[in-house]
Amino acid sequence: MPREKGRKVVASNKKARHDYSILDTYEAGMALTGTEVKSLRAGRASLVDAFAQERNGELYLHGMHIPEYTQGTWTNHEPRRTRKLLLNRLEIDRLIGKTREGGLTMVPLQVYFSDGWAKVEIALAKGKKSYDKRQDLAKRDADREIARVVGRRGKGMGD
Repeated sequence: MPREKGRKVVASNKKARHDYSILDTYEAGMALTGTEVKSLRAGRASLVDAFAQERNGELYLHGMHIPEYTQGTWTNHEPRRTRKLLLNRLEIDRLIGKTREGGLTMVPLQVYFSDGWAKVEIALAKGKKSYDKRQDLAKRDADREIARVVGRRGKGMGD
């Protein structure tokens, strides 16, 4: 059977971009069991409350929920188990260094299949304060209003 091409998004963490300011992103593989891959291919996963953490010089993804595979048997996986992230040693060392030095955290943004391989997009992020969140919402609303007015003027329907 030929390998699938392109990128198929399984789950995305929309709340992460609201709660954190994203500084840098990395693509990492995941060490998964067979039933986890089958459940992901069915489009079932949740990144709510998920985060990456360092342990013994390696990175692990905590809190990601992949529900049990419905046709699975006794070989089924545990839905919220800790999964190892697969990155180059240089990237792991860089991420660990940045999280230790300046109050940064690693949050997953997306889980997807890239050319048939399950990948997760990890972001190096800094938590936003509540006033930062309000500022971002106000800016987004203002940009949306400007785009709407410009669109109306372009169509000759001025205000």
